[in-house]
Amino acid sequence: MSLYYDAVSMLTAPATGGSFKSRIYTARNIKSSPAQVYALIIEASKWDILLKEVIEAAGILKLEPKLTPLLSLLLVHDHLLTKSGLAATSTHPLRLAIERHKTRLRGEFTKARVRRGCASIPDLKDAIQKEKLALQGPLTSIYPRWVRINNILTTMSHQLSTTFAGYERVHTLADLVIPGRKTMLIDPHVPDLIAVAPGTEFITSAAYKNGEIILQDKASCFPAYLLIGDNTWTEGGLLDGCAAPGNKTTHMASLLSKSSPTENSQTKETQEKYHVYSMDQSQLRAKTLQKMVTTAGADKMVTVLAGQDFLALDPQDPRFENVSGLLLDPSCSGSGIIGRDDVPKLVLPESTSSSSTSFSAGGKKRKRRPDDEGTSNRTKTPTTPTPTSATDENDVSVSGTDTERLVKLSNLQTRIVEHALSFPAATRVTYSTCSIHLLENEAVVSRILASEVAKRRRWRVLRREEQPVGMRKWKYRGIRKDRGEGEGGKGVEVDVNLSDEELEGCLRCWPGDEEGTGGFFVAGFVRDGDVEDGNGAEYQRKDQGQDQDDDDEEEEDDEWEGFSD
Repeated sequence: MSLYYDAVSMLTAPATGGSFKSRIYTARNIKSSPAQVYALIIEASKWDILLKEVIEAAGILKLEPKLTPLLSLLLVHDHLLTKSGLAATSTHPLRLAIERHKTRLRGEFTKARVRRGCASIPDLKDAIQKEKLALQGPLTSIYPRWVRINNILTTMSHQLSTTFAGYERVHTLADLVIPGRKTMLIDPHVPDLIAVAPGTEFITSAAYKNGEIILQDKASCFPAYLLIGDNTWTEGGLLDGCAAPGNKTTHMASLLSKSSPTENSQTKETQEKYHVYSMDQSQLRAKTLQKMVTTAGADKMVTVLAGQDFLALDPQDPRFENVSGLLLDPSCSGSGIIGRDDVPKLVLPESTSSSSTSFSAGGKKRKRRPDDEGTSNRTKTPTTPTPTSATDENDVSVSGTDTERLVKLSNLQTRIVEHALSFPAATRVTYSTCSIHLLENEAVVSRILASEVAKRRRWRVLRREEQPVGMRKWKYRGIRKDRGEGEGGKGVEVDVNLSDEELEGCLRCWPGDEEGTGGFFVAGFVRDGDVEDGNGAEYQRKDQGQDQDDDDEEEEDDEWEGFSD
């Protein structure tokens, strides 16, 4: 029964930063598997209006004082809609409270299905999703389900004739949500990307299980596409410095698979040219990264460096001597992620019982015994936030974001990109965030271009006319002043010393607009010519031989950073 208590505690706990999912996975006051807790909450949220209807019609909240509206919703969900039923012992009081009314609950559930004219549970689920969309009122913007075709294992034409065979092609996002029709849109900006209606499920499809299709937000596809482009990749190896969970790594591998020679004709030189190094400092997240790489069939193209911090990499390491393209999506505020901090808002059944106003497991204060199944004295222990690694992909606290926090993030982001610019063979780098704040985006680009390594190695922003065809078409570009979204960055004057041409080279996505993406920023950097010796000695000598003016400048940078390692 701990699963249900833990789900209740996570739904009612105050937000402490990071995504709702990440808070569950790092919580120290839950006993159940984080994956089970998260899955229960998400699945119950998909059925909440039906479960509310069934629970109220059955009247169990009036008959069972131990049940609260939230707890009853979670319990009835598992009782009616999961194959394994309730995750509790047969004698547990809350299980008995549900099973005493199982005939009435199943009867009301059947009535609800018949009223909607649904012959099966999948049909009923679709009907409920449409009802939930209708309750939201007129849509001002569409946030579709984006599906990327994985060219390592399949092709767009094959998926159109199989996975999407029953879908009607439309040409606007608004047409994706026409009731009673299965629709799809082939994206005009990113190759091999398809949009379908919000809430469309693929997790049970063979194509998803086999890694042939990958669920990835459109904006998240920009960095790899901007880096590799439309044509045959003729540069060297690639490196994803902040990689978990692996969407961008596998996207790079997918793009490479279009331009790489056949496996039988590959020499050692071409294998190095089409190889990707991918890393994450967190060992746990690196396991997720490796799993995704394996599922996508990218094992031969990708080497995962588990537990490796990108900033600790030596650019002169022989492994990376041929790395010419680097993709960097470092920690950021996450201010552009739609619904990042939103705890699922469940529609709860009503009850006249005094317990209905409480989310606690028993309606009133209930002392949990250490030996009570699903309970633990650990709930009294203050939770210590889990440290975020320097290069965890966009998993930094959003709530409470202020100027000081954004300044620290922007300093970290700048350091990471400058480190990438020092790799000897590097000629192309992409930098991205899922933030809407100027301080983390255009201001970082401005600081990078002003850095010693960028000037010495002649790095510049990839111009709009040099970008891949789909990216050239994207209309939203860099800005000089914040639009005012959110609280972060207010009251600080941000110096963005970029030309109009450089701002045109930056790409922006805005949450809640007609394009169906979250907030996102990406800029590409390219290097004009070889301007230093191969071992980077010139860079080292300059670092070690700074004069007083350089020291003063460094002190100013330290003051800007406001933190140290």
